[in-house]
Amino acid sequence: MAYSKGYRDFVVEQLGRIAPVTARSMFGGVGLYAQGLFFALIAEDRLYFKVDDTTRRDFERLGMEPFRPFGEENAMGYYEVPGDVLEDVAQLETWMRKAIDVAGKAKQRKPKRSR
Repeated sequence: MAYSKGYRDFVVEQLGRIAPVTARSMFGGVGLYAQGLFFALIAEDRLYFKVDDTTRRDFERLGMEPFRPFGEENAMGYYEVPGDVLEDVAQLETWMRKAIDVAGKAKQRKPKRSR
């Protein structure tokens, strides 16, 4: 799950035009956070946004693939963002806001851990 610094910088700059974004190295890739929510990741110089049943179709309709860090059988709830979307800030804003919304809903559904 490697990535290039140049790609990471480009993605953070593009997303940062829409909302403040924090990037954290994790497991050889990069986790991306906005509004305190983990909404995207970078792996193998590809950007993936968090999806749910309401947004997954947007990605699949364009032939985009899910993030599969452990092989074909283990897709996660993140799908690759089309390159033309990443380069067009107007389109990117719509897709990014949906991914942040999905991340917020997922966080609300998680049970709180007791200490």
